[in-house]
Amino acid sequence: MAWELDADRPIYAQLVERIQKEIVSGKYQPGEKLPSVRDLAAVAAVNPNTMQKAFAELERSGLIVTQRTSGRTVTEDTELIGNTREQLAAGHIRNFINNMQELGYQREEIRNLFDKVQA
Repeated sequence: MAWELDADRPIYAQLVERIQKEIVSGKYQPGEKLPSVRDLAAVAAVNPNTMQKAFAELERSGLIVTQRTSGRTVTEDTELIGNTREQLAAGHIRNFINNMQELGYQREEIRNLFDKVQA
C-alpha cells in the first residue's frame, strides 16, 4: 500500500520524515541495509528521483551511510539516532501545544488535561 503523503508539503520532505521515524522507532536497526531507492520508491508510490533526493538529505544528516558496494545502511551512531528521535518528539510536542493553545487552553490546563486523559 502506498504511503499517505500530503499534497501541501514537499514530497521529499515527507519521505525524509517517514524514513527518520522508521529509523528512530527501530524498524530499521543501526547498521541495517535499507531497501534500494527503486524498491522504496515503489512502496511509497513516488518517483525514484524524489526518493533519491530524500536519501541524499538523510545522508547529509548522517542517519544513513552509503557503502559503495553494498548500498545504503542506517548509521551505527546510536547517539545520533537518539538525538534525532528526541528532536522529532519535541517537534510533535510543540505542534500539540500550539494546537491546544489555538483551542484556548493555557499550559497548565494542557498539563491537567494530559494527566486526566492518561488516567
